[in-house]
Amino acid sequence: MSKIKVVALGGVRENGKNMYAIEVDDRIFVCDFGLKYPDNELLGIDIVIPDLTYLEENADRIEGIFLSHGHADAVGALPYFLPEHPVPVFGSELTIALAKLGMTTPAAKKFKDFNVVTAKSVVQFGKIKVSFFPTTHSIPGALGIVIETPSGAVVYTGDFKFDQSAAPAYASDLSRLAKIGDRKVLALLSDSANAESPYQNASEHEIYTYIQETFKYHTGRIVVASVASNIERIQQVLNAAAATNRRVVLTGREVERVVKTAMRLNDIVLPNPEILATTKELKTLDDSQVVILETGRMGEPLKSLQRMATNKHRLVHIHEGDLVFITTSISHAMETMAAKTRDMIYRAGGEVKAVSDDLHASGHANKADLQLMINLLRPKFVIPVQGEYRLLAAHAEIAQETGIPEENILIPNIGDILSYEKGKMHNAGHVDAGNTMIDGIGVGDIGNIVLRDRKMLAEDGIFIAVVTIDRKKKRIVAKPKIQSRGFVYMKTAKDLMTESANLVAATVQKSLDNKEFDWSTLKQSVRDDLSRFLFDQTKRRPVILPVIMEVNQNSAKRQ
Repeated sequence: MSKIKVVALGGVRENGKNMYAIEVDDRIFVCDFGLKYPDNELLGIDIVIPDLTYLEENADRIEGIFLSHGHADAVGALPYFLPEHPVPVFGSELTIALAKLGMTTPAAKKFKDFNVVTAKSVVQFGKIKVSFFPTTHSIPGALGIVIETPSGAVVYTGDFKFDQSAAPAYASDLSRLAKIGDRKVLALLSDSANAESPYQNASEHEIYTYIQETFKYHTGRIVVASVASNIERIQQVLNAAAATNRRVVLTGREVERVVKTAMRLNDIVLPNPEILATTKELKTLDDSQVVILETGRMGEPLKSLQRMATNKHRLVHIHEGDLVFITTSISHAMETMAAKTRDMIYRAGGEVKAVSDDLHASGHANKADLQLMINLLRPKFVIPVQGEYRLLAAHAEIAQETGIPEENILIPNIGDILSYEKGKMHNAGHVDAGNTMIDGIGVGDIGNIVLRDRKMLAEDGIFIAVVTIDRKKKRIVAKPKIQSRGFVYMKTAKDLMTESANLVAATVQKSLDNKEFDWSTLKQSVRDDLSRFLFDQTKRRPVILPVIMEVNQNSAKRQ
């Protein structure tokens, strides 16, 4: 009997950053290698990836990385691992193509061990086989992953839903799932992102009809907000535009790269050769002929819509008669921002409509879909993944309703080791795991202390005190100078500045008079005394930066 461990390095109790290490004896099979975009608390952070320490330390045991689909939450972290640890990567043709788009650094571009698989592929690693099954998601080539071991199969669904009207490129294979279930499925790692929803998802046919009707009955410009990697939605927008005699303008480099890549692989088919218009043609077309497809930086359309509404966008400004049509599902974490964006668009003279206002549209399984997946595969253990804790807990309840015993449902935390031994699966410890924050070219050099300082700077500003001293004569050469940014308006706070300067002078002189003079103690004393004083006066805590300079006046006179 094989020793099997499941380690969630990301994707549990959070949105995005999916990464799951399946260990069979001494071999590691990694399912997905994703990132997530930062929330408002992570000031200045571009993206967040999992802590890769565990995989780096065990890179020689990794047989391969298996990708479920081409979205950033499944492939986005690859450039931060593969250049130093070139292990094989497996995925569908489009998934591999989109993964390559993210390999932009010179070191990442050198990696070539990408392997295209299909739903019929089987990859053999000794006694262990890895096979795949097609799933329905918002992107073609989405695959579930089956790791077949002597103790039973470990199945990872990736993002999925069931849609009986799905086009062939997006259709699930129910017979294939039933066959997998006929063999022994030991554990099922299943998508939980939509587990709270009791509503049936609208079919993609219904969504297309809704989009086409919206295009047909609006007479002005239409700005479509979508996610760049939602290939199915982009195809629907192109088809609806063609059906209503409109042309589509792509406004961002990311969506252009994705569309061109999908077109090259025939995953996006242009309904007519003239459907795409250039940004130069935008000025010459009548408003009734225009659809503008906006995805924003890194696929986030809301910030781009705000720039359009405030005339800060490089190409498009919202004006009277425009309809902003939001075709992507807004996460709960972004609801406040979405409401603010709607208000800004209305202030600019536009209107807002969202698919989610009238239809339950999601690329993830609802309650009925999750139960169907469990009943088809009939796993012994269920491990809810991909979602915040409330979603994982909802999935656990759903699994119990299908007859899975409560003790056979495990909700892991990031880094937990779920070990299968003697017929039971249990928590067998923890590995170092968490977040690695990417800021510019810096990888992991932003920690909690830096984020705390950024938050303080954003909330209360900075307060700088500059003092020049002569340590030998134990005197202050120049009266302290005070500078402030983002704290108070200095012209109306002269008394506060004067009192602060006097306090700094007194603190510095006290340290100079001390027989055991120490630079670090002096700076800390200035910080402490100023912090208490400023909080008493303003109830604010700015970042305090003391700058202490030393001169020797006798040397200065000789010079």
